[in-house]
Amino acid sequence: MSEWKKVKLEELYEVHNGLSKGRQFFGTGFPFLTFSNVFNNWFLPKQLESLVQTTDKERESCSIKAGDVFITRTSETMDELGMSSVALRDYPNATYNGFTKRLRPITDRVNPRYIGYYLRTPKFRGQFMAFSSMTTRASLANNDLLNMEVELPPMEIQHRIASILSRYDSLIENYQKQIKLLEEAAQRLYKEWFVDLHFPGHENTKIVDGVPEGWEKKRLVDMVDVQYGYAFDGKLFNSNGEGVPILRIRNIPDGITSDYTTEEAPKSYIVHNGDIVVGMDGIFHINSWSGGNAYLVQRACSFRPKTEDVKGFIFQAIQEPIKFFEQTLVGATVAHLGKKHIDSIEFCVSKNFELYQPFSKFYNQRQGLLSQIRLLTEVRDRLLPKLMSGEINVESQTKSC
Repeated sequence: MSEWKKVKLEELYEVHNGLSKGRQFFGTGFPFLTFSNVFNNWFLPKQLESLVQTTDKERESCSIKAGDVFITRTSETMDELGMSSVALRDYPNATYNGFTKRLRPITDRVNPRYIGYYLRTPKFRGQFMAFSSMTTRASLANNDLLNMEVELPPMEIQHRIASILSRYDSLIENYQKQIKLLEEAAQRLYKEWFVDLHFPGHENTKIVDGVPEGWEKKRLVDMVDVQYGYAFDGKLFNSNGEGVPILRIRNIPDGITSDYTTEEAPKSYIVHNGDIVVGMDGIFHINSWSGGNAYLVQRACSFRPKTEDVKGFIFQAIQEPIKFFEQTLVGATVAHLGKKHIDSIEFCVSKNFELYQPFSKFYNQRQGLLSQIRLLTEVRDRLLPKLMSGEINVESQTKSC
């Protein structure tokens, strides 16, 4: 640790604010880095799915280049402030959200992967609480951000630490790719059997009013128990492990949580591993839960099939209608999925339970991969502060390599 130095961010980066545009400019145009992208990813995703119409000047001033660090600068709650994500490559023509700040390197003293991990340590994130202000929203000033300190070891040690942690992320990414392949295969099969109606034996089955003989159209709410989230007091939320785990809308994409509350709620609001969970604001994320027992927070809901055999089928069947609502619903600020929309979802179902078995297999395989991701994430997160504090000494390992 003798060669580690405390360095202010102003010695390493210059700060810039992001792009703010009206809703009418989004949906077409050039790649756009969203608040959610920054919040949910330690390193920027390889592809930015959101699009925005921008000018040449905007793309130049709000560009995204390798080594750039993006930090959430404002939020409705303190614990969403100061989340970071690092660009590991250039993103041509892309711009970034006005609710984030960009730190662009002015020196070559920092390994981008090292700083990406360092900025996510509980120790560093804790500094934001001291500098942030809370009125109706939490916010972060440029001067406060640039005055924050990071601990920098020599570059070879930065590289070694980043390499150790990257191994876990590589395994996580591999499992995520396997999950995507499973999802694509399951969705293709669902479309073939339950949308195009080319199911086994369809050649000898009559179609009456768009429904195969012996099948029926059924509402989602008649097949599942829907649980809507509890209206917890956000002031009692924390990310330091105090109280009971909670499932917030932001936790759905990963299927795990690091959020807690000290408030209690009825047991009916507890979700379990394998429950189908859906976000109800903004992007209507759909996932199966793998984060252990957790309270379900408002703006999210869970579906528990009344018959376990159809869980995998339900997971596939809700994808298209919920995505349809996501694309067509427009609120004052964000799209909101309501009970009336969920109540309106219906699809064709068969009395032949053998048709549901492949989807159960897909779902169980997917759930197993999510469990592996959870274990790897927990190990990485326990290792992270020990490496960054020097408790695990990688210097001797570096010199011996």
